[in-house]
Amino acid sequence: MDFFVALLCVFILSLSLSLHLLFYKQKSGVPLPAGSSGWPMAGESLQFLATGWKGQPEKFIFDRIAKYSSNVFRTHLFGSPTVVLCGPACNKFLFSNENKLVQAWWPSAVDRVFPSSTQTSSKQEAIILRKMLPDFLKPEALQRYIGTMDSIAQRHFATDWENKGQVIVYHLTKRYTFWLACRLFVSVDDPDHVAKFADPFKLLIPGILSVPIDLPGTPLNKAVKASNFIRKELAAIIRQRKVDLAEGKASPTQDILSHMLLTSGPNGKFLNELDVADKILGLLIGGHDTASSACASIVKYLAELPDVYEGVYNEQVEIAKSKAPGELLDWDDIQKMRYSWNVACEVMRLAPPVQGAFREALTDFMYNGFSIPKGWKIYWSANSTHKNHEYFPNPEKFDPSRFEGFGPAPYTFTPFGGGPRMCPGKEYARLEILVFMHHLVRRFKWEKVNPHEKIVVNPLPQPENGLPIRLFSRHQSSTSDQGVAFVHHRAPQL
Repeated sequence: MDFFVALLCVFILSLSLSLHLLFYKQKSGVPLPAGSSGWPMAGESLQFLATGWKGQPEKFIFDRIAKYSSNVFRTHLFGSPTVVLCGPACNKFLFSNENKLVQAWWPSAVDRVFPSSTQTSSKQEAIILRKMLPDFLKPEALQRYIGTMDSIAQRHFATDWENKGQVIVYHLTKRYTFWLACRLFVSVDDPDHVAKFADPFKLLIPGILSVPIDLPGTPLNKAVKASNFIRKELAAIIRQRKVDLAEGKASPTQDILSHMLLTSGPNGKFLNELDVADKILGLLIGGHDTASSACASIVKYLAELPDVYEGVYNEQVEIAKSKAPGELLDWDDIQKMRYSWNVACEVMRLAPPVQGAFREALTDFMYNGFSIPKGWKIYWSANSTHKNHEYFPNPEKFDPSRFEGFGPAPYTFTPFGGGPRMCPGKEYARLEILVFMHHLVRRFKWEKVNPHEKIVVNPLPQPENGLPIRLFSRHQSSTSDQGVAFVHHRAPQL
């Protein structure tokens, strides 16, 4: 009996969606984009996710562009009718109309995992946070933290990489970027304290992108519990920081936490403790997940491309030679890492840490002769340009020279989004990635344990098996031209 009731519900929902599409077309007189609604309720979500799981996230996009002969097509993703916009013209239109025709949209689980103490939505919280961050994340403000990044990177490699015959890269890049985020956002530097945060953080993203069922044992339920635990820990840190600031034991510029406590919001009021905890929690996630994906992908491509590795190595050695013993990296050193950053950009073109993002239509509007109804979701895809031969000739070839001179055409290279919602942490990410590359190539060469391991998307790009590699320590005399010696440590079994 239950089966037939469920079947009837699915039929009614499917019929309702079909009638909605037909009615809307008749009402507006303007066609919706061509496309398919897929299966009842599920839509085409499984096909969308499966191409990423197989390491070909662009396939979902390009198959439909070919089928519908348009850079605009209709689908149904994560419970909502969705229009996919592809190409630089679409990107420019979408990015330029932020908070005019469209607004950011996230799955409903986001508000469950990150409840706001002010009862505002995640969209409103994001707007407030973006207005508070620019002063801290602009290049001139970040310059003072490069030495701290360098120190943490040295400790990270000494602790987690040195004297190891074999490591799993993705685990370590996540540890590196999370350590940096904890230190620079809330001045938590003790490894035990960082580890206390790290374990529950692993539960957050899977919970957000899971089936939205909050029952004991489900990913969403685990994520909600992890979020509550982290927010309580952050609240304790915030209370102590307020005392330390009042007593002069903490600096107003030492991290983002101090910046938030001493900066008033758009209404002229200062944030309360729980409100600050909400925002720091979001920043800790955004500050390390995407960068750790990029760093792991860099390790993969440098293992596969010895000529590219040597180019990065030579650049970083020249920078190291210009430093006095024990002297930390500074802003001028970062500016010299041009080839290394071109390599990182080419990695992010082939494996963009942010594959795309959703928007929601604020009103009915037309684009390219098609009608986009109010409330529909809109998805833009980085791969629609990154992997398109029209904008990047021979797109599967790894070629850092694409980023020399003026670089790619506008709105074709979008690993950090664009327009008003350009990632505010872009410069922060550039610094942590380049500092990572500086120490990585000067200390090691390496080889992949599985030469055929690929990058999959789940939900961020990541090596299919975490990227186990064999390490070879690299030693070079700084006072002679004796060349480079490699010492291979025996690799233990994983």
